Amino acid sequence: MFERQWWLSLVFFAMFFTGCDQTKKVKWTIQSPDTNISLSFEVNEQGLYYQAAYKEQQVVSPSKLGFLLTDMPAMKEGFQVLDYSLKSVDETWELPWGEKREIQNNYSELIVELKETEGLYRQLNLVFRVFNDGIGFRYIFPEQQNLTDFIIADELTEINLTADYDSWSVQAYQPDRYEYLYEKHRLSELKDTVHTPLTMVNKSNGLALSVHEANLTDYASMTLYTEGSTKLKCDLVPWANGVKVYAKTPFDTPWRTIQIADKATELITSDLILNLNEPCQLDDIDWIKPAKYIGIWWEMHIDKSTWGPGPRHGANTANVKKYMDFAADNGFQGVLVEGWNEGWDGPWWQNGDVFSFTKPYPDFDIAEITTYGQSKGVGLIGHHETGAGVSNYESQLDDAMAFYNQHGVAYVKTGYVNGEGMNKKEWHHSQYGVRHYRKVAEVAAKNKIMICAHEPIKATGIRRTFPNMMTREGARGQEFNAWGPDGGNPPNHEPTLVFTRMLAGPMDFTPGIFDISLPSKANNQVNTTLAKQLALYVTLYSPLQMAADLPENYENQPAFQFIKDVVVDWDDTKALNGEVGEFVTIARKDRNSENWFLGSLTNEKSRDLHIDLSFLDKGKKYKAEIYADGVDAHFKKNPLSINIYNRLVTSETAMDIYLAEGGGAAIFFKLIED
Repeated sequence: MFERQWWLSLVFFAMFFTGCDQTKKVKWTIQSPDTNISLSFEVNEQGLYYQAAYKEQQVVSPSKLGFLLTDMPAMKEGFQVLDYSLKSVDETWELPWGEKREIQNNYSELIVELKETEGLYRQLNLVFRVFNDGIGFRYIFPEQQNLTDFIIADELTEINLTADYDSWSVQAYQPDRYEYLYEKHRLSELKDTVHTPLTMVNKSNGLALSVHEANLTDYASMTLYTEGSTKLKCDLVPWANGVKVYAKTPFDTPWRTIQIADKATELITSDLILNLNEPCQLDDIDWIKPAKYIGIWWEMHIDKSTWGPGPRHGANTANVKKYMDFAADNGFQGVLVEGWNEGWDGPWWQNGDVFSFTKPYPDFDIAEITTYGQSKGVGLIGHHETGAGVSNYESQLDDAMAFYNQHGVAYVKTGYVNGEGMNKKEWHHSQYGVRHYRKVAEVAAKNKIMICAHEPIKATGIRRTFPNMMTREGARGQEFNAWGPDGGNPPNHEPTLVFTRMLAGPMDFTPGIFDISLPSKANNQVNTTLAKQLALYVTLYSPLQMAADLPENYENQPAFQFIKDVVVDWDDTKALNGEVGEFVTIARKDRNSENWFLGSLTNEKSRDLHIDLSFLDKGKKYKAEIYADGVDAHFKKNPLSINIYNRLVTSETAMDIYLAEGGGAAIFFKLIED
């Protein structure tokens, strides 16, 4: 039984009975530590229900909980309460790298232990946590005699919202996974099943919500659908055979999360997802370090070289050394090399069963390259493109990671390009995929390797548990500007990502393209100004940040200094202003100095923003090195127009910033020592 803790002062508890039969109606209400959010859970004759309110206004009306199981009765009604517990937690833990150093984990918790009143007498526990920035709940199937191995056919979780929010989403069950432009719809007008995070804003009062999940472990990814109402329903991504989840007691589901804020910018700094994950499971994390890198990558996307072997093969020893020289001269820690290993011949994205992860092409001497890099303080960033041939990859996984470890490779980018799914049949975001991505993170950790995953499972805070799982793609990134069928990402894409995809965790967007017009690509260009490319280093967080363009495009370019200066590990983060899909301004403090950086960007509309610098440390002076759009800048007509200048500022200073159409601004606030 769970321990009752009657000393709890921040939680209001109510329990109601109809007669003396606990199966009729039992209800609890708990509140967030600041009392703004309340959550109620009720057990009655119809089943299991929860609801939530924010500042005394109902946000989630009674919503069902439960499961359909294969070859077993459903677990959704007919429960009695065995026991319950109430608890409050207020602690602070340190994030080893990330958007801030210290995370406050402050919540009120209710755990209810249930058992069926007839039939199989199965047990099910519900755990609810209420934070100042939202709620999380999960199901626990305890070990029990009448429920051991079982199959989840459907999860009945609902989120019955009380308003018809504006929502931003990407459609689920598509061949390119999460790599689509976000679409804006009224919640009741959602026609498709969509991925999470699902960000919503109430048009009447600005209240912002984000529905997602935390600690996605050995379970299917949750997608959502509405059926023409404001009631969100859970949909689990199935295996190829139709099974949603294979389970064995004891078994915990991921947390279902609803982040709640007065305005959308407050969602950006929420820690709820991280707090609902398990603490770090690695004994030694001293080897895990954020970094900036360049790479033999963009030149393939713009057809300068090829991934596969031949006269234009990019991953050759001489070319890698050239990149390493540039990295060493400009303070980058690594060089990514794609196309180095056997298997890239022909349509590699369809042939995931032929890649070798330990056999380089003849023109790629990994021993010579890594030795050369070590002499210059530059590491090789490895690459494992699998073509989503997971069986082939897993059969080599231990050897592949050990091979890199033996050559001093500390970072590995993984890839799973294949529109037909993993092994040409399984969804990337099914339980099959979730299990695989976790296995890769664990094997990598044993070899002291950090992972940057492309075509990944979405981020759900696992980086707290396995901090070597540093960053991932999981959205439409920079490469779509080189070959996207619609001419590249539109200017509203990045200010949408900040409020949607980025709420899940870090993204390897690969910013820093300076040759914006892409002369080798007739139908494409990068739809930003040069200053906006700089702003991406602050607004789209990743602990591994790439300077994605060719080295020659950075030469004799004053704006490159910002990329050299900007850091990738932060002590604190402030979201200063913004609206979803419109604009955003974010300031971050360097974890290893007293310096601050700011990034601001907009969609296709120009803006004049007034920025209060009160986030700077009081009583100190800073040299603001400003990289702003020129007065004639325009993402199509004149993307390279940039105004670079300095000024003296303090926390009492206010700055006016001009953002051109598709533009941005980046500022380095460098502390002036007394």
